[in-house]
Amino acid sequence: MPEAAAETRHDDYPNAYLLGILNGVRTIAMVGASPNWNRPSYFAMKYLQAKGYRVIPVNPRAAGTEILGEPCYASLKDIPDRFDMVDIFRASDAAGGIVDEAIGIAGDKGIRVIWMQLGVRDDAAARRAEDAGLQVVMNRCPKIEFGRLNAELSWGGFNSKVISSKRRRVSLS
Repeated sequence: MPEAAAETRHDDYPNAYLLGILNGVRTIAMVGASPNWNRPSYFAMKYLQAKGYRVIPVNPRAAGTEILGEPCYASLKDIPDRFDMVDIFRASDAAGGIVDEAIGIAGDKGIRVIWMQLGVRDDAAARRAEDAGLQVVMNRCPKIEFGRLNAELSWGGFNSKVISSKRRRVSLS
């Protein structure tokens, strides 16, 4: 996995940077995961699970229940297991606090990546995370990026800017 870049351009991520992250993580804590089947976080969680990731839901309102077969926790610090990435499915104004919580437990939990979903951006929080040695992605969806970088979007007729005559899967091992 590439080193955290202190001067990452957060408006234009190289494909290799995103693919390096997606290939390097195995377990994702999804903050803002919803038990509602019709919410985007539910779709993203289900897709990522189907691609071999373990996704641990974090949602204070659903804590103590299960979402897609995984126990749901109220906060990142409540998760008993290690996880590689924090996927923030909350509004931008909530991202800073989540990032600070992740930085505080990163060493204990093995966190290496902060990923903020589409429409979520906090440049100050990104700088704090990068200063703490974490990689950061903002305003992107790992579900969409996984599909784009593995040429899955072309199955639906989308131009993914990844040219290939063969379907390919990126191994998570």
